[in-house]
Amino acid sequence: MALNLIMLGPPGAGKGTQAERFAKGHGIPKISTGDILRGAVKAGTPLGLQAKAIMDRGELVSDAVMVGIVRERLDQPDAAPGFILDGFPRTVVQAAALDAIMVGRDPLIVVDIAVPEAELVRRLASRRICETCGLNAEGEMAESGICQRCGGKLKQRADDSEAIVRERLKVYHRNTEPLIDYYRGRQTFRSVDGAQAPERVAAALIAAVQEAVNQGSAA
Repeated sequence: MALNLIMLGPPGAGKGTQAERFAKGHGIPKISTGDILRGAVKAGTPLGLQAKAIMDRGELVSDAVMVGIVRERLDQPDAAPGFILDGFPRTVVQAAALDAIMVGRDPLIVVDIAVPEAELVRRLASRRICETCGLNAEGEMAESGICQRCGGKLKQRADDSEAIVRERLKVYHRNTEPLIDYYRGRQTFRSVDGAQAPERVAAALIAAVQEAVNQGSAA
């Protein structure tokens, strides 16, 4: 059974880090919508050229174009054993389109990394970025004020002030949380406690995915 995985979670939940780790551990691609959009534009595919024209006008890429680019990416051979989608779907409309793409394939496993808002604000407000090399720093490295990669000075990211963080979370709740309601009733939906240490979240994620695989196989 292919591991077709979507990871949901608010900003600061750590889903990007966990998705990268899981993908490497299971030999499947982590598919970021930003990366495949840039790839399609660079490759000059018809959809990529269409997306470039839209972005050059300063507009957002439409659901139809984004869905088409995702479909093309999921049809590539490296995604046959499975994939982790990062940043897609973002809306219920996109989720419904993804369901159509998945017809005839193994089921989607959907994992929501849940973290209380107070913890998200604390995490994001404590993040730092290196002025020299742009490395994102968290935890002890952020507290040190010095980049471990290049020795540069760390500063707070412009979008990580508490007021901006809370606004980003409001946007998430309004736009993305309906996805959780869309997927929650499925046998392959799982929620993981993301307020734990990263190692424990990783272990919980692996267990949740395996349980969902077993459930999907029995369905």
